[in-house]
Amino acid sequence: METDLNDYTVIKEGEAEILMHKKNQVFFNKAQVNNRDMSIAVLRAFISKRKQEHEAMLSKRARSSGKVVEKDVSEVSKEGDATENGNHNGKTNGEGEDGVASHDGPKEASKTTTYEPVRRELKPPRVLEALSASGLRALRYAREVEGIGQVVALDNDPASVEACQRNIKFNGLMSTSKVESHLTDARVHMLTNPKEFDVVDLDPYGAPSIFLDSAVQSVADGGLLMCTATDMAVLCGANGEVCYSKYGSYPLKGKYCHEMALRILLASIESHANRYKRYIVPVLSVQIDFYVRVFVRVYTSASEMKNTPLKLSYVYQCIGCDSFHLQSVGRSLPKHNSVRYQAGVGPVVPQDCTHCGKKYNMGGPIWSAPIHDQEWVASILNGVKSMKDRYPAYDKICSMLTTISEELPDVPLFLSLHSLAATLKCTSPSAAMFRSAVVNAKYRVSGSHVNPLGIKTDAPMEIIWDIMRCWVKNHPVKAQSPDHPGSVILSKEPSHQADFSRHVGSLSKAQVKKVARFLPNPEKHWGPKVRAGRQITSKHVSLIGHDAVNGHLNGHHKEEGAEEEEEEEEEPDMKRRKITEDSIASTTS
Repeated sequence: METDLNDYTVIKEGEAEILMHKKNQVFFNKAQVNNRDMSIAVLRAFISKRKQEHEAMLSKRARSSGKVVEKDVSEVSKEGDATENGNHNGKTNGEGEDGVASHDGPKEASKTTTYEPVRRELKPPRVLEALSASGLRALRYAREVEGIGQVVALDNDPASVEACQRNIKFNGLMSTSKVESHLTDARVHMLTNPKEFDVVDLDPYGAPSIFLDSAVQSVADGGLLMCTATDMAVLCGANGEVCYSKYGSYPLKGKYCHEMALRILLASIESHANRYKRYIVPVLSVQIDFYVRVFVRVYTSASEMKNTPLKLSYVYQCIGCDSFHLQSVGRSLPKHNSVRYQAGVGPVVPQDCTHCGKKYNMGGPIWSAPIHDQEWVASILNGVKSMKDRYPAYDKICSMLTTISEELPDVPLFLSLHSLAATLKCTSPSAAMFRSAVVNAKYRVSGSHVNPLGIKTDAPMEIIWDIMRCWVKNHPVKAQSPDHPGSVILSKEPSHQADFSRHVGSLSKAQVKKVARFLPNPEKHWGPKVRAGRQITSKHVSLIGHDAVNGHLNGHHKEEGAEEEEEEEEEPDMKRRKITEDSIASTTS
């Protein structure tokens, strides 16, 4: 059956073009161009890094076996191929039938040198896109990433698979088998193909939790797992019990909730990997627009897996002043030539907050180890800058990677300068002044890619509140009730005298060079879109408000239409904030 192009709109992104039906039959979100560009940048870095690691492994094997390589790689490969084909009858180079060096060969043949065995070729990485929809992502991988192998695109929706196959043909890739599209359940496919894919990409419509168990089994050792979560209302604390049931962690409603969402997702992936004696190493974790996206490498090691409790922590957050403290789930103790693992020592906080006297909420466990590999981040950023014209969302991902490259890697979560000022009911110091005070107190400080006002620092909360007390002394506030958290904090004299003089380390390199770090959305209503088969009219926009369409509600990223249907049934109080299927049907009919 011929395709009537009048029913479709041609969408071009990067080097790929797709046909999208005008009736929204297959899900497509223009805003995810940031996601796709970032994924391509990481995939290019992964292929380069994988090649380097392979070369290093071969070199290490050659050294450890005591063998000397006296010929270049091409000659060794040719000789290895000849040996494999039986041309030398199993003898080493230069040997005759007796196993003695032949005098007819070159002079080097009489030496006792043993050459490197056949060189194992590194196959191009196979990529699995578990939820392909229109197939745009798979097509961009195949057309834009050099050195990539086969891309397998899966979907359990017949309309999506039909659209994907149509787009493969439209891009001229049908005869190359570079991209394959299959109608199947991604979970079943991943379970029946353990360690078969070098890259697994999970970008579901909502929560990825149901795919994690099969995904960590499908990734090859040292492979890359790329995972997106768009259920930010759940991950940021609006429905803590739902988050615990899906991810095994309880979220807290702090200013750092979006970074906590990243760390909850990482902890969940690690938990699933541990069940199969595997563990993860994050290389990049980003919060973009209305979702979080993590890139982790997956390895197998029963001994390394024992370190997982050292990478996880519970979070205690004061309900009065928002001070937070982390408590490690486990600890390790050296014992002779081995290591002994024990439960973490706690609690790290008393019953009442030492700063304001209020109680604590406890959340987690979260991933408290580094969420980025700064070497990878630098490599990805350099790669993006060198191929500027090949990234439609270059400005956005470049600014984000720049900010990430300057984050403190070993400091989980962050402070909000405006939140500190709101607790004390005072005017806020400038970010440069506050950061200068922290640096002058001999502590490290950086920004956060999650929040322009976020401040990461290894300074304890005692120092932070002392800095704010010194600030208030010079900028008095109105008297509050004695039991107000701010009043309790200000009633204590600072034990550390803050120095607000401008420090050269208070500004990052990007700030000094005036490099853009946080860019506005390129157009209105830049956010999550409705499921395939549904349409939103101007009436719906007026019903839910522009903030909801953009994915923001009450300071948290809310997903209108991106929540799973079963969550709407479980959370009746959230129905007031959503467009129900009945209202959509009645309005669009």
